[in-house]
Amino acid sequence: MARFPTSPAPNRLLRLFSSNKRSSSPTAALLTGDFQLIRHFSAGTAARAAKDEKEPWWKESMDKLRNIGISAHIDSGKTTLTERVLFYTGRIHEIHEVRGRDGVGAKMDSMDLEREKGITIQSAATYCTWKDYKVNIIDTPGHVDFTIEVERALRVLDGAILVLCSVGGVQSQSITVDRQMRRYEVPRVAFINKLDRMGADPWKVLNQARAKLRHHSAAVQVPIGLEENFQGLIDLIHVKAYFFHGSSGENVVAGDIPADMEGLVAEKRRELIETVSEVDDVLAEKFLNDEPVSASELEEAIRRATIAQTFVPVFMGSAFKNKGVQPLLDGVVSFLPSPNEVNNYALDQNNNEERVTLTGSPDGPLVALAFKLEEGRFGQLTYLRVYEGVIKKGDFIINVNTGKRIKVPRLVRMHSNDMEDIQEAHAGQIVAVFGIECASGDTFTDGSVKYTMTSMNVPEPVMSLAVQPVSKDSGGQFSKALNRFQKEDPTFRVGLDPESGQTIISGMGELHLDIYVERMRREYKVDATVGKPRVNFRETITQRAEFDYLHKKQSGGAGQYGRVTGYVEPLPPGSKEKFEFENMIVGQAIPSGFIPAIEKGFKEAANSGSLIGHPVENLRIVLTDGASHAVDSSELAFKMAAIYAFRLCYTAARPVILEPVMLVELKVPTEFQGTVAGDINKRKGIIVGNDQEGDDSVITANVPLNNMFGYSTSLRSMTQGKGEFTMEYKEHSAVSNEVQAQLVNAYSASKATE
Repeated sequence: MARFPTSPAPNRLLRLFSSNKRSSSPTAALLTGDFQLIRHFSAGTAARAAKDEKEPWWKESMDKLRNIGISAHIDSGKTTLTERVLFYTGRIHEIHEVRGRDGVGAKMDSMDLEREKGITIQSAATYCTWKDYKVNIIDTPGHVDFTIEVERALRVLDGAILVLCSVGGVQSQSITVDRQMRRYEVPRVAFINKLDRMGADPWKVLNQARAKLRHHSAAVQVPIGLEENFQGLIDLIHVKAYFFHGSSGENVVAGDIPADMEGLVAEKRRELIETVSEVDDVLAEKFLNDEPVSASELEEAIRRATIAQTFVPVFMGSAFKNKGVQPLLDGVVSFLPSPNEVNNYALDQNNNEERVTLTGSPDGPLVALAFKLEEGRFGQLTYLRVYEGVIKKGDFIINVNTGKRIKVPRLVRMHSNDMEDIQEAHAGQIVAVFGIECASGDTFTDGSVKYTMTSMNVPEPVMSLAVQPVSKDSGGQFSKALNRFQKEDPTFRVGLDPESGQTIISGMGELHLDIYVERMRREYKVDATVGKPRVNFRETITQRAEFDYLHKKQSGGAGQYGRVTGYVEPLPPGSKEKFEFENMIVGQAIPSGFIPAIEKGFKEAANSGSLIGHPVENLRIVLTDGASHAVDSSELAFKMAAIYAFRLCYTAARPVILEPVMLVELKVPTEFQGTVAGDINKRKGIIVGNDQEGDDSVITANVPLNNMFGYSTSLRSMTQGKGEFTMEYKEHSAVSNEVQAQLVNAYSASKATE
């Protein structure tokens, strides 16, 4: 039927449009068969349009983006590895060691103190390019105490490299870091470092990772030689040997597999295929049918299993000796997910913090999280991870946590402490913004949605310390440090003790506050003296009590006169309000203008109970009657009457002391379970749960915070350093009579000495 070739030439197209000149009507043109061309042409256009619809403009750049963290036990070679990654990706042009003799120090250790001591204190973010892929590397904080900070850092990552030392193996911090990654569902690859050291044994470390970390893992490489004979690596996926030549190992040369290693390579490749096929159905079918597995099929299966967090590929090398870093980078881009392969969710503030899954596309509304703040040379530098939408320089964005509308003055891409200006950034990218006043953990949107990336419910601080600078001159730096720390961490609070005039810092635990005092000394050069830790007790009443008090003072001129009558009673359990005041006076026994002064007086009195001077909660005050004087009554008189009335009836209302009770979760090896449980009972704790997780016992208990001081030290000594615990505030509950008597006596004694 068709007279034309299947792929129309351009001149056929011209002939189609000129056909109207030859034929008297369009019908004639169709009869000549040019209709075939129209249909063919429009079909091709439609196919291209459909492809464009399927693949939006940002798809390619998102697929070629990786946000990764590098985390490990102390001294496993994290910073050295990052230094090599930056060198091979062309971000830096020479390598400097962490404790190098040239005195420059590693790029990522930008603080002077880090270079002096050869450790990483602050986390840094950097960006590099590897084979058309853009990689953002974020240093992750390792400490569980700063739950809010750790959560934020891990929310920002899409994947991670877990560095293990080939001599030290899986150490305590490796376990902690891995547990956090599992909690926040971060896919990871492992890198066994330091194969050049004496006693290096990567197979021992791989077995430890399987046993201790419960990793379903297998090696994707085999080392050629170990210790001082370590020469190169054999890639088990492509079955090739790689050697690293050049002064800094920059030339990767592929070679033949040494004849004496062929048997080991075949065995390890089969082990790799078998391990992956246990968690990947496509590969399992090939493996069970004994069909040969090609390199691309194996690579795809490893990628699927790694992103599903059912498999951990293990790479090997020696960062210090410049061997194995480039194949690890290949592994990062091959096996770790791009931002659109990870599910991120936000909490909808308009809908009672309901979880909303973000599409992760730049076409959606802007959603970005400020995950780190730094005091830069040009003011506050805010690191943002964009989860959805596009952020442009000069745009107006809204801080959901404060409701403020802000203009983006300057957008930069960070490289440790250097920066480069950019005009815009889309979903999946990590950028820094200058000149935006915000706190760590704030979420920014374009105003069309009200989402936050982390919960707005910040736990109440449970412990306080009195701090003051040693020298009077450092007062300015002292307050500057406290202001910055409050911005960085919403669980850290600062207040003033009205009685002693001391500065009180409050936080989530002993270590939390100690770290901030230490940071003040290091970063702001302020030495501070620290008082004894104090627990935030509360007081409350347990029964109804009447009050009837007349405040009368006559001293030449206008006197003071005010009488208040009524009762106090405890609020019902579970009520949202901590303090209620109700005026039930009928008539004008007290003029209505004085009622606010009476309420103010009762509130002031409830700020400090008479048992131990802590605030009184769960209290309802009802005013039923009173009396006033035409001349002598004043706001002050009624306020004083309320304060004294409260103090008089307080003892009759049988007050009790409430103490903060913590929900403590312990993870200890089973052999220490009895000792740890006995110790919790000694601390007046109540064990509410005991589960078995592998070789560990997980104990859940409610323990009074006052009995938890110094617990981390005693837990370490009880469990040979293998136990760990997390603690969060649960509630305030009444103390026993014996403890109450002790606290009251201690308070009376301290009052007597003042």
